Amino acid sequence: MFHTFQHFKKQLGHLVNWLDAANGYADLKKFDSNIILGYRLAPDQLPFAFQVRTTCDTAKLGISRVTGRDAPKHEDNEATIDELRTRVKSVIEYLDSFSAKDFEGTETRTVSTPRWGEKTMTAHDYFTEHIVPNFHFHLVHTYALLRHTGVPLGKKDYLGPLTMK
Repeated sequence: MFHTFQHFKKQLGHLVNWLDAANGYADLKKFDSNIILGYRLAPDQLPFAFQVRTTCDTAKLGISRVTGRDAPKHEDNEATIDELRTRVKSVIEYLDSFSAKDFEGTETRTVSTPRWGEKTMTAHDYFTEHIVPNFHFHLVHTYALLRHTGVPLGKKDYLGPLTMK
């Protein structure tokens, strides 16, 4: 689980780069990058800012529930690309405070959320079945919205550097 958790930090670092690319693209095309915050791929989809916030929240709250440590609070009031970048960076900082030891015992630790009522699952199953797919769902929507806007991102921007030898 710790290895997958490390991947979250890497992907959030890519997200910071995507937000920088969005600002650069907006500067090049002479528009206010902050209009991207309200963009959606479909009328019933939540907007870009929500996708970034939820990517962050999935990582920080998921790790918090799995490890039993408190997560930082965010007000969900970011109104600019720069404010979203600050939020992403603060979540990366929070994730940097964990070690493999924090994930010990996750096979037996139980997790519940207010959404589930009385139901629980092991922290390991919660992480694998809910947190990982939910994180990637919102991260991919964030990426897709930027691509749809015209921000010049490609698969290498999504994957980032690989550990090839």
